[in-house]
Amino acid sequence: MANNPVFNRIDKESSQYAGFGSPQQGGAQQGQPMPTGYPGPSESMSPEQLEQMYGQGTASPVDTGRVTIDDVMMKSLGIFAIVLVTAFASWQITAPDAITGEMSPLTMPIWLLGMFGSLGLSFAIAFSKKVNVPLIIAHAVLQGAFLGAISVYFNAVYEGVVASAVVATLGTFAGMFLAWKIGFIKVTSKSRRIFGMMAMGYLVFALVNVGASFLGFGDGWGIYGGPFGIVISLLGVAMASYSLAIDFDSIDRGIKGGAPQKYSWLMAHGLIASLVWLYIEFLRLFAILANND
Repeated sequence: MANNPVFNRIDKESSQYAGFGSPQQGGAQQGQPMPTGYPGPSESMSPEQLEQMYGQGTASPVDTGRVTIDDVMMKSLGIFAIVLVTAFASWQITAPDAITGEMSPLTMPIWLLGMFGSLGLSFAIAFSKKVNVPLIIAHAVLQGAFLGAISVYFNAVYEGVVASAVVATLGTFAGMFLAWKIGFIKVTSKSRRIFGMMAMGYLVFALVNVGASFLGFGDGWGIYGGPFGIVISLLGVAMASYSLAIDFDSIDRGIKGGAPQKYSWLMAHGLIASLVWLYIEFLRLFAILANND
């Protein structure tokens, strides 16, 4: 429900690797010793040593410990699988009674635990000084629990909205990637700053709306239940969609900048978080549209 501050860290820290292999960084800097294992000016190498060195070929990103697109894809699929499995389990636990149709008493507790727990962990992950893989996995579990519970509730009240939200999310994901790849959607430093401020404001608004909905405002919709509910929801969809473009661009910059391999976890975490955010926005939008019919 907000942008991914983890990518701000990646952009800042990977910039120091952007000059990898440049003349300024290709050898030892002035005043610094040469790395161990490499001959200095006073050393010589035999023909056999030279042949062996040149026969090793060029080091790949994997050899140098830099992040690759394969790293990000595999981590993203892994985190996405955790979210899906947990969401399925949450769906089964919170499903309405087959006979009476009543909602499970566990629906709301799991919903709230997953929502606020994943929100808290997202900030912990973003501002942690190191890449904390257990926190990222725990965040995926909580997101899955949240998705399962909220999807059960919305599908019980507005039948069919979950399927529509899933299709819209996947279609938008593919469309945003294509639009970013061909350059139709641009991501600049200015757009990042503007989006960051808007996303934090939207997060505050969303938290206020949660409180308003529990107090009964807008027939349980909170501020979304007002005359501008659809407009606000469309804004949420637009912001979550652009968050994906920022994710794609940040991942691309991290890979080209030679970011350390450990950042593949953060990149994957941010990408899946944006995907979940987009799904929630579509779910709310379709539910509001169904409610107004």
